[in-house]
Amino acid sequence: VDKYHKIIGDSFRDFGISFDIYHRTSSLTHHQTAEDFFEKLYKDGVFTEEITEQYYDEKAQTFLADRYITGTCPKCGNENAYGDQCESCGSTLNATDLINPKSTLSGEPPVRKETKNWFLPLDKYEDRLRTYIESHKEWRPNVYGQCQSWLNAGLQPRAMTRDLDWGVKVPVKGADGKVLYVWFDAPIGYISATKELCNYAKLDVWNPKAEEYYINQNEVDKCGWEEYWKDGETKLVHFIGKDNIVFHCVIFPAMLMAHGDYILADNVPANEFLNLEGQKISTSKNWAVWLNEYLLEFPEKQDVLRYVLTATAPETKDNDFTWKDFQARNNNELVAILGNFVNRVTVLTHKYFDGKVPTCMELTEQDQAVIEELKAYPAKISASIEQYRFREALGEVMNVARLGNKYLAETEPWKVIKTDEDRVRTILYISLQIAANLEILIEPFLPFTADRMMKMLNYGGHQWANAGSIELLKRGHQLNEPTLLFAKIEDSEVQAQIDKLNNSKEANAQANATLAPAKPNVSFEDFGAMDIRIATITAAEKVEKTKKLLKLTVNTGLDERTVVSGIAEFYKPEDIIGKQVSLLANLAPREIKGIVSQGMILMAEDAQGKLTFVAPTATFDNGSVVR
Repeated sequence: VDKYHKIIGDSFRDFGISFDIYHRTSSLTHHQTAEDFFEKLYKDGVFTEEITEQYYDEKAQTFLADRYITGTCPKCGNENAYGDQCESCGSTLNATDLINPKSTLSGEPPVRKETKNWFLPLDKYEDRLRTYIESHKEWRPNVYGQCQSWLNAGLQPRAMTRDLDWGVKVPVKGADGKVLYVWFDAPIGYISATKELCNYAKLDVWNPKAEEYYINQNEVDKCGWEEYWKDGETKLVHFIGKDNIVFHCVIFPAMLMAHGDYILADNVPANEFLNLEGQKISTSKNWAVWLNEYLLEFPEKQDVLRYVLTATAPETKDNDFTWKDFQARNNNELVAILGNFVNRVTVLTHKYFDGKVPTCMELTEQDQAVIEELKAYPAKISASIEQYRFREALGEVMNVARLGNKYLAETEPWKVIKTDEDRVRTILYISLQIAANLEILIEPFLPFTADRMMKMLNYGGHQWANAGSIELLKRGHQLNEPTLLFAKIEDSEVQAQIDKLNNSKEANAQANATLAPAKPNVSFEDFGAMDIRIATITAAEKVEKTKKLLKLTVNTGLDERTVVSGIAEFYKPEDIIGKQVSLLANLAPREIKGIVSQGMILMAEDAQGKLTFVAPTATFDNGSVVR
């Protein structure tokens, strides 16, 4: 914990991301706060005690936390769902809901053991939760929609304790060997972080080994943390991913309601998933972009990654980060639009007026229109930020740079200078004010670029409240020498990153390249009951609202029939028309996505999960029997 807490904290700082406190739930303050919270609910009679079955790994000799159990989701069929949630369909689960569960510790199927746990009766808070959530229809549709789905399905009591040897201990008699459910104690971390933020200014009892202050409850109670958490004027906002919506919008609010003293979140602007090159990001599989490595390979390009991540943020639906898109956005947007405008206006000012801000002379209608458009942008950008539409806000900032480029292109000061120097003074004066406004407006998104612009413009102290002004840079103000804000990223640079990911993919495939275990013997009669025939695909189309399924029409020699096959990720419909395949022809029909499938196409699967047809190497008559 100590090692990675520091690495992650350093990475945040290197990318210009700062926290009033970078907290962790292993702190003494947090353990005490979480225990106190649980104890109050326990004494108030909120919990119910129930004997339930919990998964136990006999090989590892331990009860399993929800995230240490994987299996097939009963809702969507995803084979890699966790014991508390399916990240494919977003369903909230109990570990015992999983089909074919496995322990991630041993890979073995766990057994169920009876145990006593304390449950939070979410069903008793359903009406209050519905009132709370329906009072926030301004929330992102993905968040509001998920909340409504859970409420409409009916809330059930949920265990708030687990049988584990790590975590926050359950502070009641008879709870030996039990800890608080991670999603009971984790959100309480926001409260304990606030306590520590106040505590740091008051306490001088330092534990060098743990790198934290010892808790002094008397001082914590005086430090003012309650002003954050118990004052109705406080605005609480949770920035999270979609897989944590239920915990922040249902479970945590129910906990706070049960406690009775705390405010509820004003907004929960949860993002959907950001994938990497078409696959889910996985640190354990090294399918990730590591920030410390990024800075070694793209030195001083923190803002490029910040820009791309904001521009592609999955605010309302899943999105994909690709290195080619990263390159294109840098070269076509940051270099060609933002960097190009700032460079042109500063270079021209140095060339024509020795780097000094010229006097603004008579304004034309065009100048007035540009000024009025510039003045409108700060309010637009502020409104987008306040509504948590950061992609939109960044897009408007880039529109300011586009406004500057358009203005320069239309006024052509490099031509006008030959005949009307006063006109060029006005053009560059207005252009410099646009640049100065850009420095203010990009600072929340691209702080390193804003700092370089501030040095280039030789001016500090710009405040957001001043944005929209056309008098940020005064007449005669001396600029510093212009420098390029951004540099083009070459094909070879992004290909190196793609190659790294491909190497990770190959390494994972090799590590996991174990053959499926042999199945139990079957009788010859059972085998003989299977009717496997050669058939030809005569038509193929994608099944609507699915990624994996194709609807195939096949000629079996005996008839034409429909087969639904999960091969859409590997074959395009138009590429397999006329393909001969092996068909299990006497498989009982079943309905898949509203289509009756009459058989199964036989496929082989490699270590990477790629499917290929089991097909004859020469042309056979349709209906030929495979023996």
